[in-house]
Amino acid sequence: MRKAGRHFLQIPGPSAVPDRILRAISSQTIDHRGPDFAKVGMRALDGLKTIFKTREHVIIYPSSGTGAWEAALVNVLSPGDRILMFETGHFASMWKKMADKLGVKPEFIEGDWRGGADPDQIEAYLAEDSSHEIRAVCIVHNETSTGSVSPVAAVRKAIDNAGHPALLIVDTISGLASLEYEHDEWGVDVTISGAQKGLMLPPGLSFNAVSEKAMSANKSARLQRSYWDWADMVGPNEKGYFPYTPATNLVYGLNEAIDMLHEEGLENVFARHARHGAATRAAVKAWGLEVLCSKQGQESGVLTAVLMPEGHSADGFRATALQHYDISLGNGLSKVADKVFRIGHLGDFNDLMLAGTLAGVEMGLEKAGVPYKSGGVGVALEHLKQAD
Repeated sequence: MRKAGRHFLQIPGPSAVPDRILRAISSQTIDHRGPDFAKVGMRALDGLKTIFKTREHVIIYPSSGTGAWEAALVNVLSPGDRILMFETGHFASMWKKMADKLGVKPEFIEGDWRGGADPDQIEAYLAEDSSHEIRAVCIVHNETSTGSVSPVAAVRKAIDNAGHPALLIVDTISGLASLEYEHDEWGVDVTISGAQKGLMLPPGLSFNAVSEKAMSANKSARLQRSYWDWADMVGPNEKGYFPYTPATNLVYGLNEAIDMLHEEGLENVFARHARHGAATRAAVKAWGLEVLCSKQGQESGVLTAVLMPEGHSADGFRATALQHYDISLGNGLSKVADKVFRIGHLGDFNDLMLAGTLAGVEMGLEKAGVPYKSGGVGVALEHLKQAD
């Protein structure tokens, strides 16, 4: 049976794709070796630098973010290399599993899934590595499974305070173009991201932003790589081309997305996400529920993960909300499966859309019989009024 109105896709990515980007993607495919494509390619490569805030190399892959994870590791590491990772949630854990499979030796600082990476713990760990065997520190900037943000600049400072030469590799797949991010200013060596979150595209593109230090490490790294090799990308990219067939129509959409972000202004984009995150957390508190991220100042503007009351199924609630109110909410992953639901408030998203989202959540809580206090939507609206 058809449901009237728009579906509320409020998972923490892929985010809803704006009409402008859909129209750009629908343009006719052109010859990716021809002169017209060079202009498209250069516009995308140069434009991405303004989003990553870098003057250095940006690589575009036809892949999901998982591919960019692999690219970041295989381009700078050799078999048996030690790397330091921090357990911020499901995606940090999955990245560690990948590192294991690739033949490096990840060492995991355990976390409680309720906050970002801890710079003090990282500094202390590196200080013990007097022989500098650890080749890289890998952290997740915006942990999509928990709604927590790691202080990337502080982690860079921790590495420097320890006098350690390790590369800093950061996953901001769900953070880029939603939260403040400064690849060059924060001293990141490899930044990993994807197109389907703050960049508002369908899935299918991923990125590495690469420092000169990381590019130098690529020359001696011995992990096997072919498709992911930065060295094969750099030459063609200088003229706007790629060494293999790019996702041409997604690149059209990427250029439109970059234009849209600059038309709004990146600082305004970041402020909007911060405002929506704060309003959502205010609603959760008013409902008498608990936000999973418990470290003040590390809460995400991209999504809010909400703990269910003891004895109640997050997946059951999500199914009820979808059935009755046509809203898709994110599920809990691995350690927090069926214990949390996640409200996405990212991408092309405004105050009225947030109000509708929170109304759907509140009605869903009522319909599913979850114990809560009514009025969370009103509290969020008051927060939005005051922040306007």
